[in-house]
Amino acid sequence: MNINATILGQAIAFTLFVLCCMKYVWPPLISIIEKRQQEIADNIKFIETTKKDLEKAKEEATKHLINIKLKAQDIIEQANKNKLQLIIEAKNEADITRKKILAQAQKQIETERKIAYEELRLQVIQLVILSTEKILENSIDKNLNSKIIDKILAKI
Repeated sequence: MNINATILGQAIAFTLFVLCCMKYVWPPLISIIEKRQQEIADNIKFIETTKKDLEKAKEEATKHLINIKLKAQDIIEQANKNKLQLIIEAKNEADITRKKILAQAQKQIETERKIAYEELRLQVIQLVILSTEKILENSIDKNLNSKIIDKILAKI
């Protein structure tokens, strides 16, 4: 065989093979490759969208945490204010109660002092009367005795 005829036959067979491949094999392969490329592009878009959503979620979570921390600080500050207010109110109530108790004690002391003074006065008067009776029994001068009694009563 001649090399030229063999090469020519191989070239024709190869050309027919390439044409058949281009007509029947390449279109399905290209279609599969294009579908795969489209799936990859869709997946990349989905991943980018998911990343953006994740970033937004992180930002929202951060903002939410900041808001929660601020609310917690406000609650703590309010609790401290309430605590201080309760302490002040308790001190005021204790002071008012203390003043009432002191006033009652002073009134009671004053009342007891007056009672004791009155009892002492009555005892002194009784002693004066007793001593006056004894003086009158021993003495005849009533004017002198009445002057003495008046002086003693005036001193009391």
